[in-house]
Amino acid sequence: MLKLDGIASFVAISEAGSISAAARRLNLSKSVVSERLAELENSVGAALFHRTTRKLTLTEDGSAFLERATRILREVEDAASELAERRGQLIGPMRLSAPMTFGRMHLGPALYPFLARHPGISLTLELDDRRVDAAADGFDGVVRHGVLEDSRLVAWQLAPSRRLLVASPAYLARHGTPTSLKELAAHRAIYYLNRGLGDWTFLDAKDDDFIRPPATLRVNNGDVMKDAAIAGLGLALLPSFIIGDELRRGELQVVDVGRQAQQEVIYLAHPEGRKASAKLRALAQALRQAFGDPPYWDR
Repeated sequence: MLKLDGIASFVAISEAGSISAAARRLNLSKSVVSERLAELENSVGAALFHRTTRKLTLTEDGSAFLERATRILREVEDAASELAERRGQLIGPMRLSAPMTFGRMHLGPALYPFLARHPGISLTLELDDRRVDAAADGFDGVVRHGVLEDSRLVAWQLAPSRRLLVASPAYLARHGTPTSLKELAAHRAIYYLNRGLGDWTFLDAKDDDFIRPPATLRVNNGDVMKDAAIAGLGLALLPSFIIGDELRRGELQVVDVGRQAQQEVIYLAHPEGRKASAKLRALAQALRQAFGDPPYWDR
């Protein structure tokens, strides 16, 4: 007979890529997850993974079974959540992805009181600056900063996000302060690696209005960009939620080139075609209230 814990272990192994990683995700021992997988394979009468010394890959039968197994788990979780909702409770697991810097600075502090109010929720939060595939990677929701590019996601806006061109006073003293887009060509820049040169977009500016400065540093983390700018390595285009304290202390200065940077949003999204759980809807509302309008980091 098929057991739900075996199906859950199989899906976790498929998503995590190994039994060890699945065991960490499920907070179980590796031996327990292995036993549940073996029992499931015995029940369905088929090998679900190809096993090598380095990795596990789905067999053809495993791939066919995975889609339905994932749907079964979702249906059971949704059913339990709906019953809890009737009693005015929010319960069950929830898995989120969020960018590293925003997660550390703002999302975490907003999540803690939410989780304290809803102790029945078991949250897994993965901080990573890469753009994950919410559906394929098994996330219930993703918190992101920027422009919603994936049409397979349904998003709630949490807060607006201003981006500011900044540099340290020492850098500007050495190299001068640019006052137009064309003058940027004489400077050096710190770029966000996940977006590159194309991230430097300004309202009402055409591509031939300026030449993007050569890179001193390309990096995929906002904290490192901020620190590099404070160290005087060049100009950086950064969201205000990262640099508010540094601007107030005078460690960074806003550089006015006559155009505003293209503004973005912070949003919480879930995969299209999957009903948003009550937990996720409640989280979106709680985050909007915690961040405020305008958001507290811009006040």
